[in-house]
Amino acid sequence: MDMKQIIIIGGGAAGFFCAANLDETKYKITILEQNSDVLQKVKISGGGRCNVTHACFDPKELVQFYPRGNKELLSVFTKFQPGDTMEWFDERKVSLKIENDNRIFPESNSSQTIISTFLNEIQKKNVEVKTKCSVKEIIKKDNQYLVETSLGDFLADYIIYTTGSSPKSLKLIENLGHSIVSLVPSLFTFNIKDELLKDLPGTSFENAETSIPSLKTEESGPLLITHWGLSGPAILKISAWEAVNLAKLKYNFEIEVNFLSKTMDEAEELFQNFREDHPKKTIGQSKIFDITTRFWQKVLEISKVDFNKQISNISGKEKQTILENLCRKKFQVTGKSTFKDEFVTAGGVDLKEINFKNMSSKILPNFYAAGEVLNIDAVTGGFNFQACWSEAWLIAQDLNSK
Repeated sequence: MDMKQIIIIGGGAAGFFCAANLDETKYKITILEQNSDVLQKVKISGGGRCNVTHACFDPKELVQFYPRGNKELLSVFTKFQPGDTMEWFDERKVSLKIENDNRIFPESNSSQTIISTFLNEIQKKNVEVKTKCSVKEIIKKDNQYLVETSLGDFLADYIIYTTGSSPKSLKLIENLGHSIVSLVPSLFTFNIKDELLKDLPGTSFENAETSIPSLKTEESGPLLITHWGLSGPAILKISAWEAVNLAKLKYNFEIEVNFLSKTMDEAEELFQNFREDHPKKTIGQSKIFDITTRFWQKVLEISKVDFNKQISNISGKEKQTILENLCRKKFQVTGKSTFKDEFVTAGGVDLKEINFKNMSSKILPNFYAAGEVLNIDAVTGGFNFQACWSEAWLIAQDLNSK
């Protein structure tokens, strides 16, 4: 009895985790990777420390971090979630740690630990890895697939498609009959030229509220001023949830920011109380709100209020302008920038065509897909990897039970 051949196309997070969980006594397993190195995204993740997953152990809560895929992933995460990921690494003597923001990293603070673990697992299983192997065509032949590559042809009984979201790999799977939701960037920062942000890169706000009035959408969280405009979780979350709409707007739109996360009335009350307690203080030296002095003075500057004016002499109109600039400042966004190296895209294989019990294609027999090739993506924090681990685990379980 000949062993069945599994070809895994794409040597990234999903492909390797799948291989590491397959039963090598049943299958001959080959991974094809077009680059000269495998696991490239794993390597650079989290600034080279590898943000393996996120400490959120309730599937219902977990899916809320996925702008696309949240309905489909619920059943997936009930079978394999971050707790299972931690246990998987623990069984292989890799200690992980949960940081204050709930992101999970290896104790070693090095992505190499994670990469070595995967390489070690697949070596034990005699998985063959072919690098610099670019797939040119996949042809369905009877009940097998012919995979034509730059290193010759491979015959597969099963294909596991974990290529990431390169347009070339989406074209290949589209040629086989799958529908593709077109790619748009997700997780990006906003480019804004505005007097208020000038000369203040590095200034951060513990909790700010951002909204895009034209899309009736809002997010809150830490916010950061950068050389190019605004970044931080409050911006990244809104960029992910609105990825498709913002692409339609060609990244030109208005955003409203509340730097204090307080209503105008609450802010006004704090202002009045401070004024009553310190009538003689100059406005420039008044520490009324939880923001840096530099930012406060910049707000006064664009509100055209003299720093040296006593707070008791601030007119109602001046106070109104100051509070507007703090609680409902409008900015014109004129473009986007990629967030660090985390290039994440929305779009990919249409989720209606995938069976989420085992990640198999509903269109192609003996064909599975996982990872970023699917129209699934998450906000930053280890969630994109967790989707890869969970989906890949389901594929391995399904094949091991055949």
